[in-house]
Amino acid sequence: MLCVELISAFVAGGLGYGAIELLWRGRTHWTMLLAGGLCFSLMHLVSTRTRWRRWQMCLASAFIITAVEFVTGAVVNLRLGWGVWDYSAVPGNLCGQICPPYCLAWLLLSIPGTALCRGAKRAVFR
Repeated sequence: MLCVELISAFVAGGLGYGAIELLWRGRTHWTMLLAGGLCFSLMHLVSTRTRWRRWQMCLASAFIITAVEFVTGAVVNLRLGWGVWDYSAVPGNLCGQICPPYCLAWLLLSIPGTALCRGAKRAVFR
């Protein structure tokens, strides 16, 4: 059952994040669908497989998203040179791949994200 949950979370996260990027920036990249899917799958594990308080789940999810963003950026942008994003002009950035404003955005996005994961677990995967 966990495999079905994770695949479902991966698809929902990839499509959901892709939709957010299309609405926010007007474009996305296929690698962002993969990164979004991975992030939401890991967020699903954190929010349905731990007994942590909500703030702990959100903080862990924001850390996970930031880590996935950094690793994805290191491969996609720095290694392959695809230029999907570049935060080098943002103060506090790390190698132009992550930055404080987006870390905060991931924290805020993890609030409804963890709620969605927990709600889907109760409604669909009993």
